[in-house]
Amino acid sequence: MKTRVLGKTGIAVSEIAFGGVEIGIPYGIGVKSEADMLSRGEAVNLLHEALDKGVNFFDTARLYGESEAIMGEAFHDRRDRLVLATKCKHFKNADGQIPSYQTLKKIIETSLEESLGFLRTDYVDVFMLHQADLEILANDDVKEIFIRLKDTGKVRAIGASTYTSAETRNAIEKGWDVIQLPFNMMDQQQATNFDYAEEKGTAMVVRSVLMKGLLSDKGRNLHPALQQVEQHISKYRELLTDEIPELSTLATKFALSFNQVSAVLVGIDRSEYLDKALYSVNGRLLNEVELAKSKALVYPDPLFLDLPKWDRLGWLK
Repeated sequence: MKTRVLGKTGIAVSEIAFGGVEIGIPYGIGVKSEADMLSRGEAVNLLHEALDKGVNFFDTARLYGESEAIMGEAFHDRRDRLVLATKCKHFKNADGQIPSYQTLKKIIETSLEESLGFLRTDYVDVFMLHQADLEILANDDVKEIFIRLKDTGKVRAIGASTYTSAETRNAIEKGWDVIQLPFNMMDQQQATNFDYAEEKGTAMVVRSVLMKGLLSDKGRNLHPALQQVEQHISKYRELLTDEIPELSTLATKFALSFNQVSAVLVGIDRSEYLDKALYSVNGRLLNEVELAKSKALVYPDPLFLDLPKWDRLGWLK
């Protein structure tokens, strides 16, 4: 497993980051309830397997159900071998407003303490805003509280999870250490920020590289509303070769072919998915011709690629 440095933090992380949402809550195509998930013991074993096979970067969140507790059980006695990232709980009130400083400080500090307790550690390597919108990013109190936590030593680096290119640009301007953002062959909008992030020393961690599994063998027989999406996905299969035999491998290599990307988050809840992710980073990345062809196959209507909306509408069952 190759490693890359997480921006200006100096933290070395594996190119594949283990996305912890699937082991904590029902998530993804075909996962409807806890009955479709790994048992706690199976999840712990999978985390051990990932670590032993070279994955050292593990991502979770306060809002991922049992994910933090499972990681705490798996890693409490081998903490020095891995990099842990977690995300703060949401703190806007019922009216969608950011609370006053003291209330905000208490929510963020409590969220971190809860995470440390479940993860069974006295520090996290990356503590992130969860779904940071422009209003949150513009709030100086939020940034100050995170910086103070970094000063305590309980947090090594601070970051923000964003959705839009505008949010990512703002987070880079504000000086957050790490940004987690969606980027894949279908939706390449965030690439406009990559050079700026590199200039500022901001780490880019890519999620949604497989679009909840659509850019894999699961991207077939989709809901009728996604017929054009399925037809577009089929075009990528024309780029497969003996060396890059699967769509998920192509999608992962595509994201890592951008040197500004520190790591690719892959949701993993099966040993076979772990092995596929590891295979994807073996050998070379995409050459110039392959990368150019993949870039050219961007989806023509990126605004339609709204996975949370598709999930709410039942299109991803």
